[in-house]
Amino acid sequence: MSIQKADKIWFNGQFVPWDEAKVHVLVHALHYGSSVFEGIRAYATPQGPAVFCLDDHLDRLFGSCKIYRMSIPYSKEELRRAILETVRVNKHRACYIRPLIFWGYDTLHLNGTACPVEVVIATWEWGQYLGAEVIEQGVDVCVSSWRRMAPDTFPAMAKIGGQYISSQLITMEAAVNGYTEGIGLDVNGYVSEGSGENIFLMYQGALYTPPIGTSILAGVTRRCIITLARELGYEVREELIPREMLYIADEVFFTGTAAEITPIRSVDRIPVGDGKRGKVTRRLQERFFAITSGEAEDKYGWLTYVK
Repeated sequence: MSIQKADKIWFNGQFVPWDEAKVHVLVHALHYGSSVFEGIRAYATPQGPAVFCLDDHLDRLFGSCKIYRMSIPYSKEELRRAILETVRVNKHRACYIRPLIFWGYDTLHLNGTACPVEVVIATWEWGQYLGAEVIEQGVDVCVSSWRRMAPDTFPAMAKIGGQYISSQLITMEAAVNGYTEGIGLDVNGYVSEGSGENIFLMYQGALYTPPIGTSILAGVTRRCIITLARELGYEVREELIPREMLYIADEVFFTGTAAEITPIRSVDRIPVGDGKRGKVTRRLQERFFAITSGEAEDKYGWLTYVK
């Protein structure tokens, strides 16, 4: 899905025209992946656009920078205001939001701490990440031959640009073999996550999801779905999941800012359940979208309205 241009990009404290937001070809991040980022959504509501879990995303952004030893030249509140203002300036009703922090132009030494820290906030209109129809129909996925990072190799809890080579390998392999998406296993062969999504399985009456220690990103949407599942009366277990449980689960679905809640209808060409969206997935979707659309009470305080 191509990016749809907006009018302005927030770049180091200033709004610049979309086509003028440029960097030098020798910026550190371009060569070494030394960037930290977030993916955030703003949803259309009767009260105007509302950013979903803005403070949780900012907390993770600042946490990623702390893990990576990258100093942010703005406060959390300054970036919070800048994100809301970027959505407003671009006149979005709903959009995807990409804050990006990276080491810029100075040195190509592997230690890039001498480089200036650049900060970008871009917004654009973006529909369902895996396709508009998949929210109901689901997707066909495979278990990838590429494993997720082992502990003490990369910090999986940080959303660092360079680490997404792993995700690219998983999703490209899936596409070449005719699947919509791939699932990565951890270093021990347990289910980890998709290329850019967390994963849940409904099995024998309980909802399972891999724990943080399986090299997953601690997803913001993942945490919200755990909350909603428990609200609806489901038992949620954060446990190690063997690969074969994917094949015998009653339901499997992805979660993420981009993927939202996407059903998985087959894994390695083995149908999941009846080969279509399950009732638990549907109930969670209905509850999630009711909140994000402003139709249901936002009792968890997940929406920040753009005034």
